[in-house]
Amino acid sequence: MKKWNLIIDVGRCMNCNLCTLACQDEYVGNSFPGYSAEMPKHGHRWINIHRKERGQAPMVDVAYLPTMCNHCDVPHCLKAAKNGAVRKRDDGIVIIDPEKAKGQRQLVEACPYNHIWWNEEEQVPQHWIFDAHLLDQGWTKTRGSQACPTGAMWTAHLDEADIARLAEKEGLEVLHPEYGTRPRVYYKNLARFTKCFIGGSLAAEMRGVAECIEGARVSLLKGGSEIAEAGSDNYGDFKFDGLDKNSGKYRIEIRATDFRSKTLDVELGESAYLGVIDLKPVSP
Repeated sequence: MKKWNLIIDVGRCMNCNLCTLACQDEYVGNSFPGYSAEMPKHGHRWINIHRKERGQAPMVDVAYLPTMCNHCDVPHCLKAAKNGAVRKRDDGIVIIDPEKAKGQRQLVEACPYNHIWWNEEEQVPQHWIFDAHLLDQGWTKTRGSQACPTGAMWTAHLDEADIARLAEKEGLEVLHPEYGTRPRVYYKNLARFTKCFIGGSLAAEMRGVAECIEGARVSLLKGGSEIAEAGSDNYGDFKFDGLDKNSGKYRIEIRATDFRSKTLDVELGESAYLGVIDLKPVSP
Protein backbone atom coordinates (compact mmCIF):
# COMPACT_ATOMS: atom_id res chain seq x y z
CA MET A 1 0.00 0.00 0.00
CA LYS A 2 1.22 3.51 -0.82
CA LYS A 3 2.00 5.82 2.08
CA TRP A 4 2.60 9.54 2.37
CA ASN A 5 6.17 10.73 2.83
CA LEU A 6 7.69 14.20 2.96
CA ILE A 7 11.14 14.79 1.47
CA ILE A 8 13.20 17.88 2.30
CA ASP A 9 16.45 18.92 0.60
CA VAL A 10 18.45 20.85 3.18
CA GLY A 11 20.75 22.07 0.42
CA ARG A 12 17.87 23.88 -1.29
CA CYS A 13 16.13 25.43 1.71
CA MET A 14 16.80 29.18 1.85
CA ASN A 15 14.79 30.02 4.99
CA CYS A 16 12.02 31.85 3.13
CA ASN A 17 9.53 30.42 5.69
CA LEU A 18 6.81 30.04 3.05
CA CYS A 19 6.12 26.47 4.23
CA THR A 20 5.66 27.81 7.77
CA LEU A 21 3.39 30.59 6.54
CA ALA A 22 1.36 28.19 4.37
CA CYS A 23 0.81 25.99 7.43
CA GLN A 24 -0.32 28.96 9.51
CA ASP A 25 -2.58 30.15 6.70
CA GLU A 26 -4.24 26.74 6.59
CA TYR A 27 -4.79 26.18 10.32
CA VAL A 28 -4.91 29.54 12.13
CA GLY A 29 -8.60 30.39 12.51
CA ASN A 30 -9.69 27.13 10.87
CA SER A 31 -10.79 23.92 12.55
CA PHE A 32 -11.16 20.63 10.72
CA PRO A 33 -13.37 18.22 12.72
CA GLY A 34 -11.77 14.81 13.10
CA TYR A 35 -8.40 16.20 12.03
CA SER A 36 -7.43 19.32 13.98
CA ALA A 37 -8.68 22.16 16.12
CA GLU A 38 -7.69 25.72 15.23
CA MET A 39 -4.00 26.52 15.43
CA PRO A 40 -3.32 29.38 17.88
CA LYS A 41 -2.26 32.62 16.23
CA HIS A 42 0.82 32.86 18.46
CA GLY A 43 3.23 30.42 20.07
CA HIS A 44 2.87 27.42 17.73
CA ARG A 45 5.24 26.61 14.84
CA TRP A 46 4.00 23.31 13.44
CA ILE A 47 6.59 23.71 10.69
CA ASN A 48 9.70 25.23 12.24
CA ILE A 49 12.98 26.09 10.52
CA HIS A 50 16.29 25.80 12.37
CA ARG A 51 19.50 27.57 11.34
CA LYS A 52 23.06 26.19 11.52
CA GLU A 53 26.18 28.22 10.73
CA ARG A 54 29.42 26.33 10.15
CA GLY A 55 33.06 27.40 9.86
CA GLN A 56 34.85 30.68 10.25
CA ALA A 57 35.25 33.61 7.86
CA PRO A 58 35.86 33.50 4.98
CA MET A 59 34.88 29.80 4.75
CA VAL A 60 31.38 29.87 6.22
CA ASP A 61 28.15 28.19 5.17
CA VAL A 62 24.65 28.31 6.58
CA ALA A 63 22.05 25.52 6.38
CA TYR A 64 18.36 25.55 7.23
CA LEU A 65 16.44 22.56 8.55
CA PRO A 66 12.63 22.55 8.36
CA THR A 67 11.17 20.31 11.07
CA MET A 68 7.65 19.14 11.83
CA CYS A 69 5.74 16.09 13.09
CA ASN A 70 7.55 13.11 11.57
CA HIS A 71 4.44 10.88 11.27
CA CYS A 72 6.48 8.04 12.69
CA ASP A 73 5.66 4.42 12.00
CA VAL A 74 6.40 3.76 15.69
CA PRO A 75 4.97 6.94 17.24
CA HIS A 76 5.72 7.56 20.90
CA CYS A 77 2.58 9.69 21.13
CA LEU A 78 0.46 6.66 20.21
CA LYS A 79 1.92 4.73 23.12
CA ALA A 80 1.27 7.62 25.52
CA ALA A 81 -2.29 8.31 24.37
CA LYS A 82 -5.44 7.30 26.24
CA ASN A 83 -8.89 6.47 24.88
CA GLY A 84 -7.70 6.11 21.30
CA ALA A 85 -6.74 9.79 21.08
CA VAL A 86 -3.95 9.06 18.58
CA ARG A 87 -4.27 6.84 15.53
CA LYS A 88 -1.84 5.79 12.82
CA ARG A 89 -3.63 5.63 9.48
CA ASP A 90 -2.92 2.96 6.88
CA ASP A 91 -1.47 5.65 4.60
CA GLY A 92 1.21 6.52 7.19
CA ILE A 93 -0.34 9.68 8.63
CA VAL A 94 -0.63 10.12 12.40
CA ILE A 95 -3.72 11.97 13.66
CA ILE A 96 -4.22 13.35 17.16
CA ASP A 97 -8.00 13.46 17.54
CA PRO A 98 -8.90 17.02 18.63
CA GLU A 99 -11.78 15.80 20.82
CA LYS A 100 -10.43 12.56 22.31
CA ALA A 101 -7.07 14.17 23.10
CA LYS A 102 -8.48 16.99 25.25
CA GLY A 103 -6.57 17.28 28.50
CA GLN A 104 -3.87 14.80 27.45
CA ARG A 105 -0.86 17.02 27.96
CA GLN A 106 1.38 13.97 28.32
CA LEU A 107 1.39 13.71 24.53
CA VAL A 108 3.49 16.87 24.32
CA GLU A 109 6.18 15.29 26.48
CA ALA A 110 5.97 11.98 24.61
CA CYS A 111 7.27 13.38 21.31
CA PRO A 112 11.10 13.09 21.17
CA TYR A 113 11.17 15.61 18.31
CA ASN A 114 9.34 18.30 20.34
CA HIS A 115 6.71 18.73 17.66
CA ILE A 116 3.50 18.29 19.60
CA TRP A 117 2.25 21.66 20.82
CA TRP A 118 -0.11 22.44 23.70
CA ASN A 119 -3.13 24.61 22.90
CA GLU A 120 -3.88 26.24 26.25
CA GLU A 121 -7.20 27.70 25.18
CA GLU A 122 -8.56 24.44 23.77
CA GLN A 123 -6.68 22.26 26.30
CA VAL A 124 -5.58 19.95 23.51
CA PRO A 125 -2.23 18.76 22.10
CA GLN A 126 -1.72 19.59 18.42
CA HIS A 127 0.66 18.83 15.58
CA TRP A 128 1.01 19.24 11.82
CA ILE A 129 -1.39 16.67 10.38
CA PHE A 130 0.39 16.24 7.03
CA ASP A 131 -2.53 18.23 5.60
CA ALA A 132 -4.49 14.98 5.72
CA HIS A 133 -7.81 16.80 5.25
CA LEU A 134 -6.55 18.07 1.88
CA LEU A 135 -4.99 14.79 0.77
CA ASP A 136 -8.27 13.06 1.57
CA GLN A 137 -9.94 15.46 -0.85
CA GLY A 138 -7.59 14.42 -3.66
CA TRP A 139 -4.67 16.81 -3.22
CA THR A 140 -1.26 15.34 -4.14
CA LYS A 141 0.87 17.92 -2.32
CA THR A 142 0.91 19.41 1.14
CA ARG A 143 0.52 23.18 1.45
CA GLY A 144 4.20 23.49 2.36
CA SER A 145 5.32 21.51 -0.69
CA GLN A 146 3.08 23.60 -2.89
CA ALA A 147 4.43 26.88 -1.49
CA CYS A 148 8.16 26.02 -1.61
CA PRO A 149 9.78 28.16 -4.34
CA THR A 150 13.06 26.21 -4.56
CA GLY A 151 11.71 22.65 -4.66
CA ALA A 152 13.31 21.95 -1.30
CA MET A 153 10.16 20.20 -0.03
CA TRP A 154 8.06 17.68 -1.89
CA THR A 155 5.40 15.10 -1.14
CA ALA A 156 5.85 11.46 -2.18
CA HIS A 157 3.01 8.92 -2.21
CA LEU A 158 4.94 5.66 -2.51
CA ASP A 159 4.90 2.09 -1.34
CA GLU A 160 7.59 0.87 1.03
CA ALA A 161 9.81 -0.64 -1.67
CA ASP A 162 9.76 2.54 -3.76
CA ILE A 163 10.54 4.89 -0.87
CA ALA A 164 13.39 2.59 0.17
CA ARG A 165 14.82 2.68 -3.36
CA LEU A 166 14.46 6.46 -3.49
CA ALA A 167 16.15 6.84 -0.10
CA GLU A 168 19.12 4.78 -1.28
CA LYS A 169 19.39 6.58 -4.62
CA GLU A 170 19.14 10.10 -3.20
CA GLY A 171 20.98 9.47 0.07
CA LEU A 172 17.92 10.30 2.17
CA GLU A 173 18.15 10.22 5.95
CA VAL A 174 15.77 10.69 8.87
CA LEU A 175 16.27 12.72 12.01
CA HIS A 176 17.51 10.76 15.03
CA PRO A 177 17.16 7.20 13.73
CA GLU A 178 18.41 6.11 17.17
CA TYR A 179 14.97 6.96 18.55
CA GLY A 180 13.57 3.93 16.73
CA THR A 181 10.44 5.81 15.62
CA ARG A 182 10.88 5.23 11.83
CA PRO A 183 9.87 8.71 10.60
CA ARG A 184 8.14 9.36 7.28
CA VAL A 185 9.89 12.71 6.87
CA TYR A 186 13.15 12.24 4.95
CA TYR A 187 16.05 14.63 4.41
CA LYS A 188 18.52 15.02 1.56
CA ASN A 189 21.89 16.70 2.25
CA LEU A 190 21.24 16.42 5.98
CA ALA A 191 25.00 16.50 6.59
CA ARG A 192 24.88 20.23 5.79
CA PHE A 193 23.19 20.59 9.18
CA THR A 194 24.40 17.65 11.25
CA LYS A 195 28.04 17.20 10.20
CA CYS A 196 31.23 19.28 10.23
CA PHE A 197 33.97 20.17 7.77
CA ILE A 198 37.69 20.91 7.72
CA GLY A 199 38.85 23.40 5.13
CA GLY A 200 41.68 25.73 4.26
CA SER A 201 43.23 27.93 1.59
CA LEU A 202 46.58 27.29 -0.08
CA ALA A 203 48.83 30.16 -1.16
CA ALA A 204 52.47 30.91 -1.89
CA GLU A 205 54.59 33.99 -2.44
CA MET A 206 55.83 34.10 -6.00
CA ARG A 207 57.77 37.03 -7.43
CA GLY A 208 56.76 39.07 -4.41
CA VAL A 209 53.03 38.42 -4.88
CA ALA A 210 50.81 36.06 -2.85
CA GLU A 211 49.22 33.61 -5.30
CA CYS A 212 46.49 31.01 -4.77
CA ILE A 213 47.62 27.43 -5.39
CA GLU A 214 45.22 25.56 -7.66
CA GLY A 215 45.30 21.82 -8.29
CA ALA A 216 47.12 20.74 -5.14
CA ARG A 217 46.25 17.29 -3.82
CA VAL A 218 45.12 17.34 -0.20
CA SER A 219 44.65 14.12 1.79
CA LEU A 220 42.68 13.70 5.00
CA LEU A 221 43.97 11.00 7.34
CA LYS A 222 42.44 9.51 10.47
CA GLY A 223 44.38 7.06 12.60
CA GLY A 224 47.10 6.88 9.98
CA SER A 225 44.75 5.90 7.13
CA GLU A 226 43.63 8.15 4.30
CA ILE A 227 39.86 8.62 4.42
CA ALA A 228 39.41 11.32 1.77
CA GLU A 229 41.26 13.28 -0.90
CA ALA A 230 40.43 16.65 -2.43
CA GLY A 231 41.94 19.14 -4.85
CA SER A 232 42.35 22.86 -4.24
CA ASP A 233 40.26 25.08 -6.51
CA ASN A 234 41.28 28.24 -8.38
CA TYR A 235 41.05 30.18 -5.11
CA GLY A 236 43.32 27.67 -3.41
CA ASP A 237 40.47 26.38 -1.25
CA PHE A 238 39.92 22.78 -0.20
CA LYS A 239 37.20 21.30 2.00
CA PHE A 240 36.41 17.93 3.60
CA ASP A 241 32.76 17.71 4.64
CA GLY A 242 30.57 15.12 6.36
CA LEU A 243 32.78 14.72 9.44
CA ASP A 244 31.39 14.02 12.90
CA LYS A 245 31.43 16.76 15.50
CA ASN A 246 34.08 16.27 18.21
CA SER A 247 35.58 13.39 16.23
CA GLY A 248 39.13 14.02 17.40
CA LYS A 249 42.46 14.12 15.62
CA TYR A 250 42.97 14.32 11.86
CA ARG A 251 46.04 14.88 9.72
CA ILE A 252 46.13 16.98 6.55
CA GLU A 253 48.80 16.19 3.95
CA ILE A 254 49.30 18.66 1.11
CA ARG A 255 51.18 17.93 -2.14
CA ALA A 256 51.53 20.42 -4.99
CA THR A 257 53.81 20.43 -8.03
CA ASP A 258 56.83 22.70 -7.56
CA PHE A 259 56.06 23.15 -3.85
CA ARG A 260 57.23 21.41 -0.74
CA SER A 261 54.80 18.99 0.88
CA LYS A 262 53.18 20.11 4.10
CA THR A 263 51.48 18.30 6.99
CA LEU A 264 49.09 19.73 9.59
CA ASP A 265 47.41 18.10 12.58
CA VAL A 266 43.86 19.12 13.44
CA GLU A 267 41.66 18.44 16.48
CA LEU A 268 38.08 18.63 15.24
CA GLY A 269 35.33 19.96 17.49
CA GLU A 270 33.06 22.10 15.35
CA SER A 271 33.72 22.88 11.68
CA ALA A 272 37.21 24.29 11.26
CA TYR A 273 38.74 26.69 8.75
CA LEU A 274 42.53 26.36 8.93
CA GLY A 275 43.18 29.75 7.39
CA VAL A 276 45.71 30.49 4.67
CA ILE A 277 48.33 27.76 4.50
CA ASP A 278 51.62 29.02 3.09
CA LEU A 279 53.48 26.63 0.75
CA LYS A 280 57.17 26.99 0.02
CA PRO A 281 58.51 26.54 -3.52
CA VAL A 282 60.95 23.71 -4.12
CA SER A 283 64.43 25.19 -4.46
CA PRO A 284 65.59 25.35 -8.10
